[in-house]
Amino acid sequence: MCIWTRVFNMRALLFLVMLLSAVSQPQAFPFSASLDVDVTPRTTVFVKGLLDSSRFTGSTRNYSTLLLEEEAGLLYVGGRGALYALNASNISTPASPRVDWDASPEQKRQCLNKGRDNKTECFNHIRFLQRHNETHLYVCGTNAFRPLCAYIDSERFSLSSSLEDGRDRCPYDPTKGYTGLLVDGEMFTASQYEFRSSPDVRRNFPFPTLRTEEAPTRWLLEADFVGSALLRESVNSSVGDDDKIYFFFTERSQEQMAYPSRTKVSRVARVCKTDWGGQRTLQRKWTSFLKARLVCSVPEYELHLNVLRSVFVLHGRDAQSSLFYGVFGLEWKNIKASAICQYAFSDVQKAFDGPYMEVQDSKWREYTGKVPEPRPGSCITDVHRSQGINSSRDLPDNVLTFARRHPLMATQVHPTGARPLMFKRSVNYVRIAVHKQPALDGNIYTVLFLGTDDGWLHRAVDVRGEMHIIEELQLFDKAQPVESLVLAPALRHIYVGSHSGVVQIPLSACRRYTSCYDCVFARDPFCGWSGRECVEVSHSRWNLTQDILKGTRGCKDNSGNVVHRRRSVMSGDDVLLQCELHSNLATPRWTLNGRELQGYGLNSGYRVGTDGLLIIGAGVQQSGSYRCFAVENAVSVLVYFYTVRVHTDPYFPMEPTAATDLTSALGTTVIAAITAGLTERPPPSLPAPLSPGPELRTYRHMEAVYISLVAVLGGLCLVLTVVLLYVSFCTRRVSRGRKYSEQGLQVLGATERKQSSHLELRSMSSHYNGRQGRRSISVPTFGDINDGFLQIVPGEGQVSPGTTPPPAPPLPMPPPLPNMEYVNGLSATLPSVLRKMNGNSYVLLRQVDQDGMSPLYHSFTEELNRILEQRKHTQLDLQPDESSI
Repeated sequence: MCIWTRVFNMRALLFLVMLLSAVSQPQAFPFSASLDVDVTPRTTVFVKGLLDSSRFTGSTRNYSTLLLEEEAGLLYVGGRGALYALNASNISTPASPRVDWDASPEQKRQCLNKGRDNKTECFNHIRFLQRHNETHLYVCGTNAFRPLCAYIDSERFSLSSSLEDGRDRCPYDPTKGYTGLLVDGEMFTASQYEFRSSPDVRRNFPFPTLRTEEAPTRWLLEADFVGSALLRESVNSSVGDDDKIYFFFTERSQEQMAYPSRTKVSRVARVCKTDWGGQRTLQRKWTSFLKARLVCSVPEYELHLNVLRSVFVLHGRDAQSSLFYGVFGLEWKNIKASAICQYAFSDVQKAFDGPYMEVQDSKWREYTGKVPEPRPGSCITDVHRSQGINSSRDLPDNVLTFARRHPLMATQVHPTGARPLMFKRSVNYVRIAVHKQPALDGNIYTVLFLGTDDGWLHRAVDVRGEMHIIEELQLFDKAQPVESLVLAPALRHIYVGSHSGVVQIPLSACRRYTSCYDCVFARDPFCGWSGRECVEVSHSRWNLTQDILKGTRGCKDNSGNVVHRRRSVMSGDDVLLQCELHSNLATPRWTLNGRELQGYGLNSGYRVGTDGLLIIGAGVQQSGSYRCFAVENAVSVLVYFYTVRVHTDPYFPMEPTAATDLTSALGTTVIAAITAGLTERPPPSLPAPLSPGPELRTYRHMEAVYISLVAVLGGLCLVLTVVLLYVSFCTRRVSRGRKYSEQGLQVLGATERKQSSHLELRSMSSHYNGRQGRRSISVPTFGDINDGFLQIVPGEGQVSPGTTPPPAPPLPMPPPLPNMEYVNGLSATLPSVLRKMNGNSYVLLRQVDQDGMSPLYHSFTEELNRILEQRKHTQLDLQPDESSI
C-alpha cells in the first residue's frame, strides 16, 4: 500500500511540474482574461535604487515582531533578546534606549542540555508584543525554551521587575506558528505551546482559561497558525450577537481527500469572545469552536494551493462587509508558486451556518441527522436569552455533546469570484498587507504589498479583477525571508522586518517616474503627472494626469526622455545600437529614416534584442536615422535616436567636433592591430591639392592628426620591440642552453600562419557572459579608460620542462582619453562587446565595469557567437607567422 501511495505521489508531483511548465506558456493555459497566470512586475528596483528608505539594524537578530502606534509616532520592534522603540517617521533614529531581555546563562545551559541549538534556539525570541493599557505594553518571549512574559512601561520604556510564566501564552520553539491578540484585557493565543503538546487555541486570562478539545474528537491536528483577527459583531447588532475571534491556519487533513498526495488543508476557525465553557460537559473548553476549509485553487486544472502562509484582514463598515486576503502556496517545498485569494467574512458565516461533518467508520462525512436546539457552536444572542440561556454554561448537555463531536463544517469557503486574484509561479510570497487607495477617477483601488521568501517586496494593484504588479523592490543585499509587514497609511510608509533588520520605505516613490508616460504607464493609484513631475495624489489632486484602468491616456506627445547619439562605423562592421527599456512590459520597435524595420534576422542585416538593434555587416545603404520606441499598452514612446554613418574608407576625415572620437577609436585600433600582429596597411596616397578655404583647413587639421598617430605608432612599435627583446633575453638566460620545442603563435586577425603549436592572443574582459576569465600578460589599449586590456593566453605550445619564463613588464599606460561614444560603432557603455578588426576577425574589448549594468546587455551573445562560427573557417589561417608578434 505504501509503494502504491508513493507511486501516486510521484505521478501527482510530475503532473504538477508539467502544469507549472504549462503556466509558463500563457497561450497554453486556458484562463479567461480575468486571471493572468503569471503576472510580470513592470519595473525592477534593486536595493541601491530604493528611494526615501530608512533602515534599522541593532546588535541582535530576528526582527520579526512589530507593533506600530501611528498616533504616537512610534514603532516597537521585538528582536532576539532585545526590544526597541523607533521613530516611525525615520526608523534609523531610535526614540528610546533599547531594552535588553535575554535568557539567563543558566537557562541557556538547560536549553543546551535539552539538545537545542545554541546558535538559534537558546535565546529569548520575542513572539508577542501588544498594547495592554494606556501605560504598559505586554510582551512574551521563548526564553531559551522556557517562555516568560512581562509588562513594559511605555513612557520610560523599561521592563517591569515582575515576570510571569509564559508556558500557556507563548510557544517554546521560536519557529512554531503563533498568533495572539489582547482584546479588552483578555489574551487569545493559538500555537503549539509546550514542547510535546498538541496545537491549541486558548484564552489565557482572565480566569477561567479555555482551550480546545483533544478527545474523543481532536479539534486541531498538527495545526500551523499564521494569523488571527477580532470582528466586533456586537456593535449595532439587532440580535445582540457576540464579538468573535477568528484564527487562520494550515493543518493535516482529517476528511477524505480526492488526491492522497495532498495531506494538508487551510482552515479558518472562530470562537465567541464571551464563551465561558460548559457547566459539566466541555468544562474549561470552548463551546463555540467551529472550523471550515478555505479553498484557493485554479479550477481549470484542479490545482489546489493548500498551504496558507499569511493573511491580512481588511475591516469594512461592519463585520459582514469585512474581507480578508490569504497567501497560499504548494505543499511541496521544492516547487515555488503562490496565489492570492480574497474572501468575505459573510461567506465564512454562511459556512458556519451550514451542515456539519462527523466521523463515520473512521472517516469524516457530512452529517445528515437532526441538529439539536439551540444550534451548537453559536454565540449567545437575544434568542438564547429569551430561552433562559444567558451564557455558555447554561447550554444543555446534548448541545454541548454535539458541539464536542462536530467541530468541522461541511461547507467550504471559496474565494470571491471562485478563483485567485493572482497566481505567480517561481515566487514564494510569505507576507501580505493590503491598502485601499482612492484615485483621481473616483474609484478606490486595492493595493497589495507582498513580501517574498528571498527579501523582495511586490506592489500590485487590483484593476477590475486583473492584477497589475507596479514594481518589485529588492529590500536586502542578502536574500532572506520577509517576516513581518506593517502599514502606516497616515505616515505613508510600510515597515518590513526580517532576520537582519527593519526597512522603512514609502507606500509609493512617485519621483522615480521621470516622464509623463512613465508615470501614467505605472498605473499607480498613489501617483499623478503634474506637467513637470510625477507627484503623490494626496499632496495635490488638481491638474494631475492619471489613468489606472488602461494606463494610456493623458500625455500629449509620444516622446519621453530621448537619448541622442551618433555612430560613425566602417563598412562591414557589426554595430550594436543600444536601447535599454526600463519597463519589463515594454517591447522595442525600430525605424530607419521613418520606415519601420521588418523581418529581423541574419539575412536581413538586422537583429533585434531586448537591449538594442544589431546591424550585421553594415553597408552604406544602412546609414541614416535610427529611432527606438518603447511599445507599452499599445503606445509607442521614443526613447533613443541614433544618427549612423557608414564609411568605406578606413581613414575617412571627420568633422572637427568628432576629432576626439576619431582619435579614441583609431587609438584603440592602432594598439589592437600592433599587438595582434595584423597585416600593415599601405600608407594612403596623397590627396590632390585643395583650393584655399575651410575644406583645406579641415584637411590640414586632419593631416596633423594623422602625423600624430604615426608618431604614436612608431613609439609603440619601439616600446614593443624593447619588451620582446627583453623577454627573449630573459627566456634564453633561464633556459641555459635548452631549446624550446617547435612552437608558433596563433593570432586572431593574422593573415599568415606557419606553425601548428601556438600561443593564442585573446582580448578578454574579466567577466564574459557571467564566467570568470583567466588572466595573464595584459597590454593596455588606447581609447578605453574603463580598465580594458588585451590578454596573451598560453595555447597548445608548451615551454620545455624546468623552464619558467618571467613575465614581461607592463607597458606604460597612455594618458586617458575622454569617454566618448565612438568606438568603432559600439557603445562605450556596454559591459563587453566583440569588435571587428580590418574585416578579418573579432577582438573582445572590455568597455566598462559590469557591476552597475543591466543583465539584459548580453542578449546578443549567442547571435555574435553564431557570426563568429560562420566566419572562423574562412578567416583564420592555421599557419601562424612567428614574426607577426
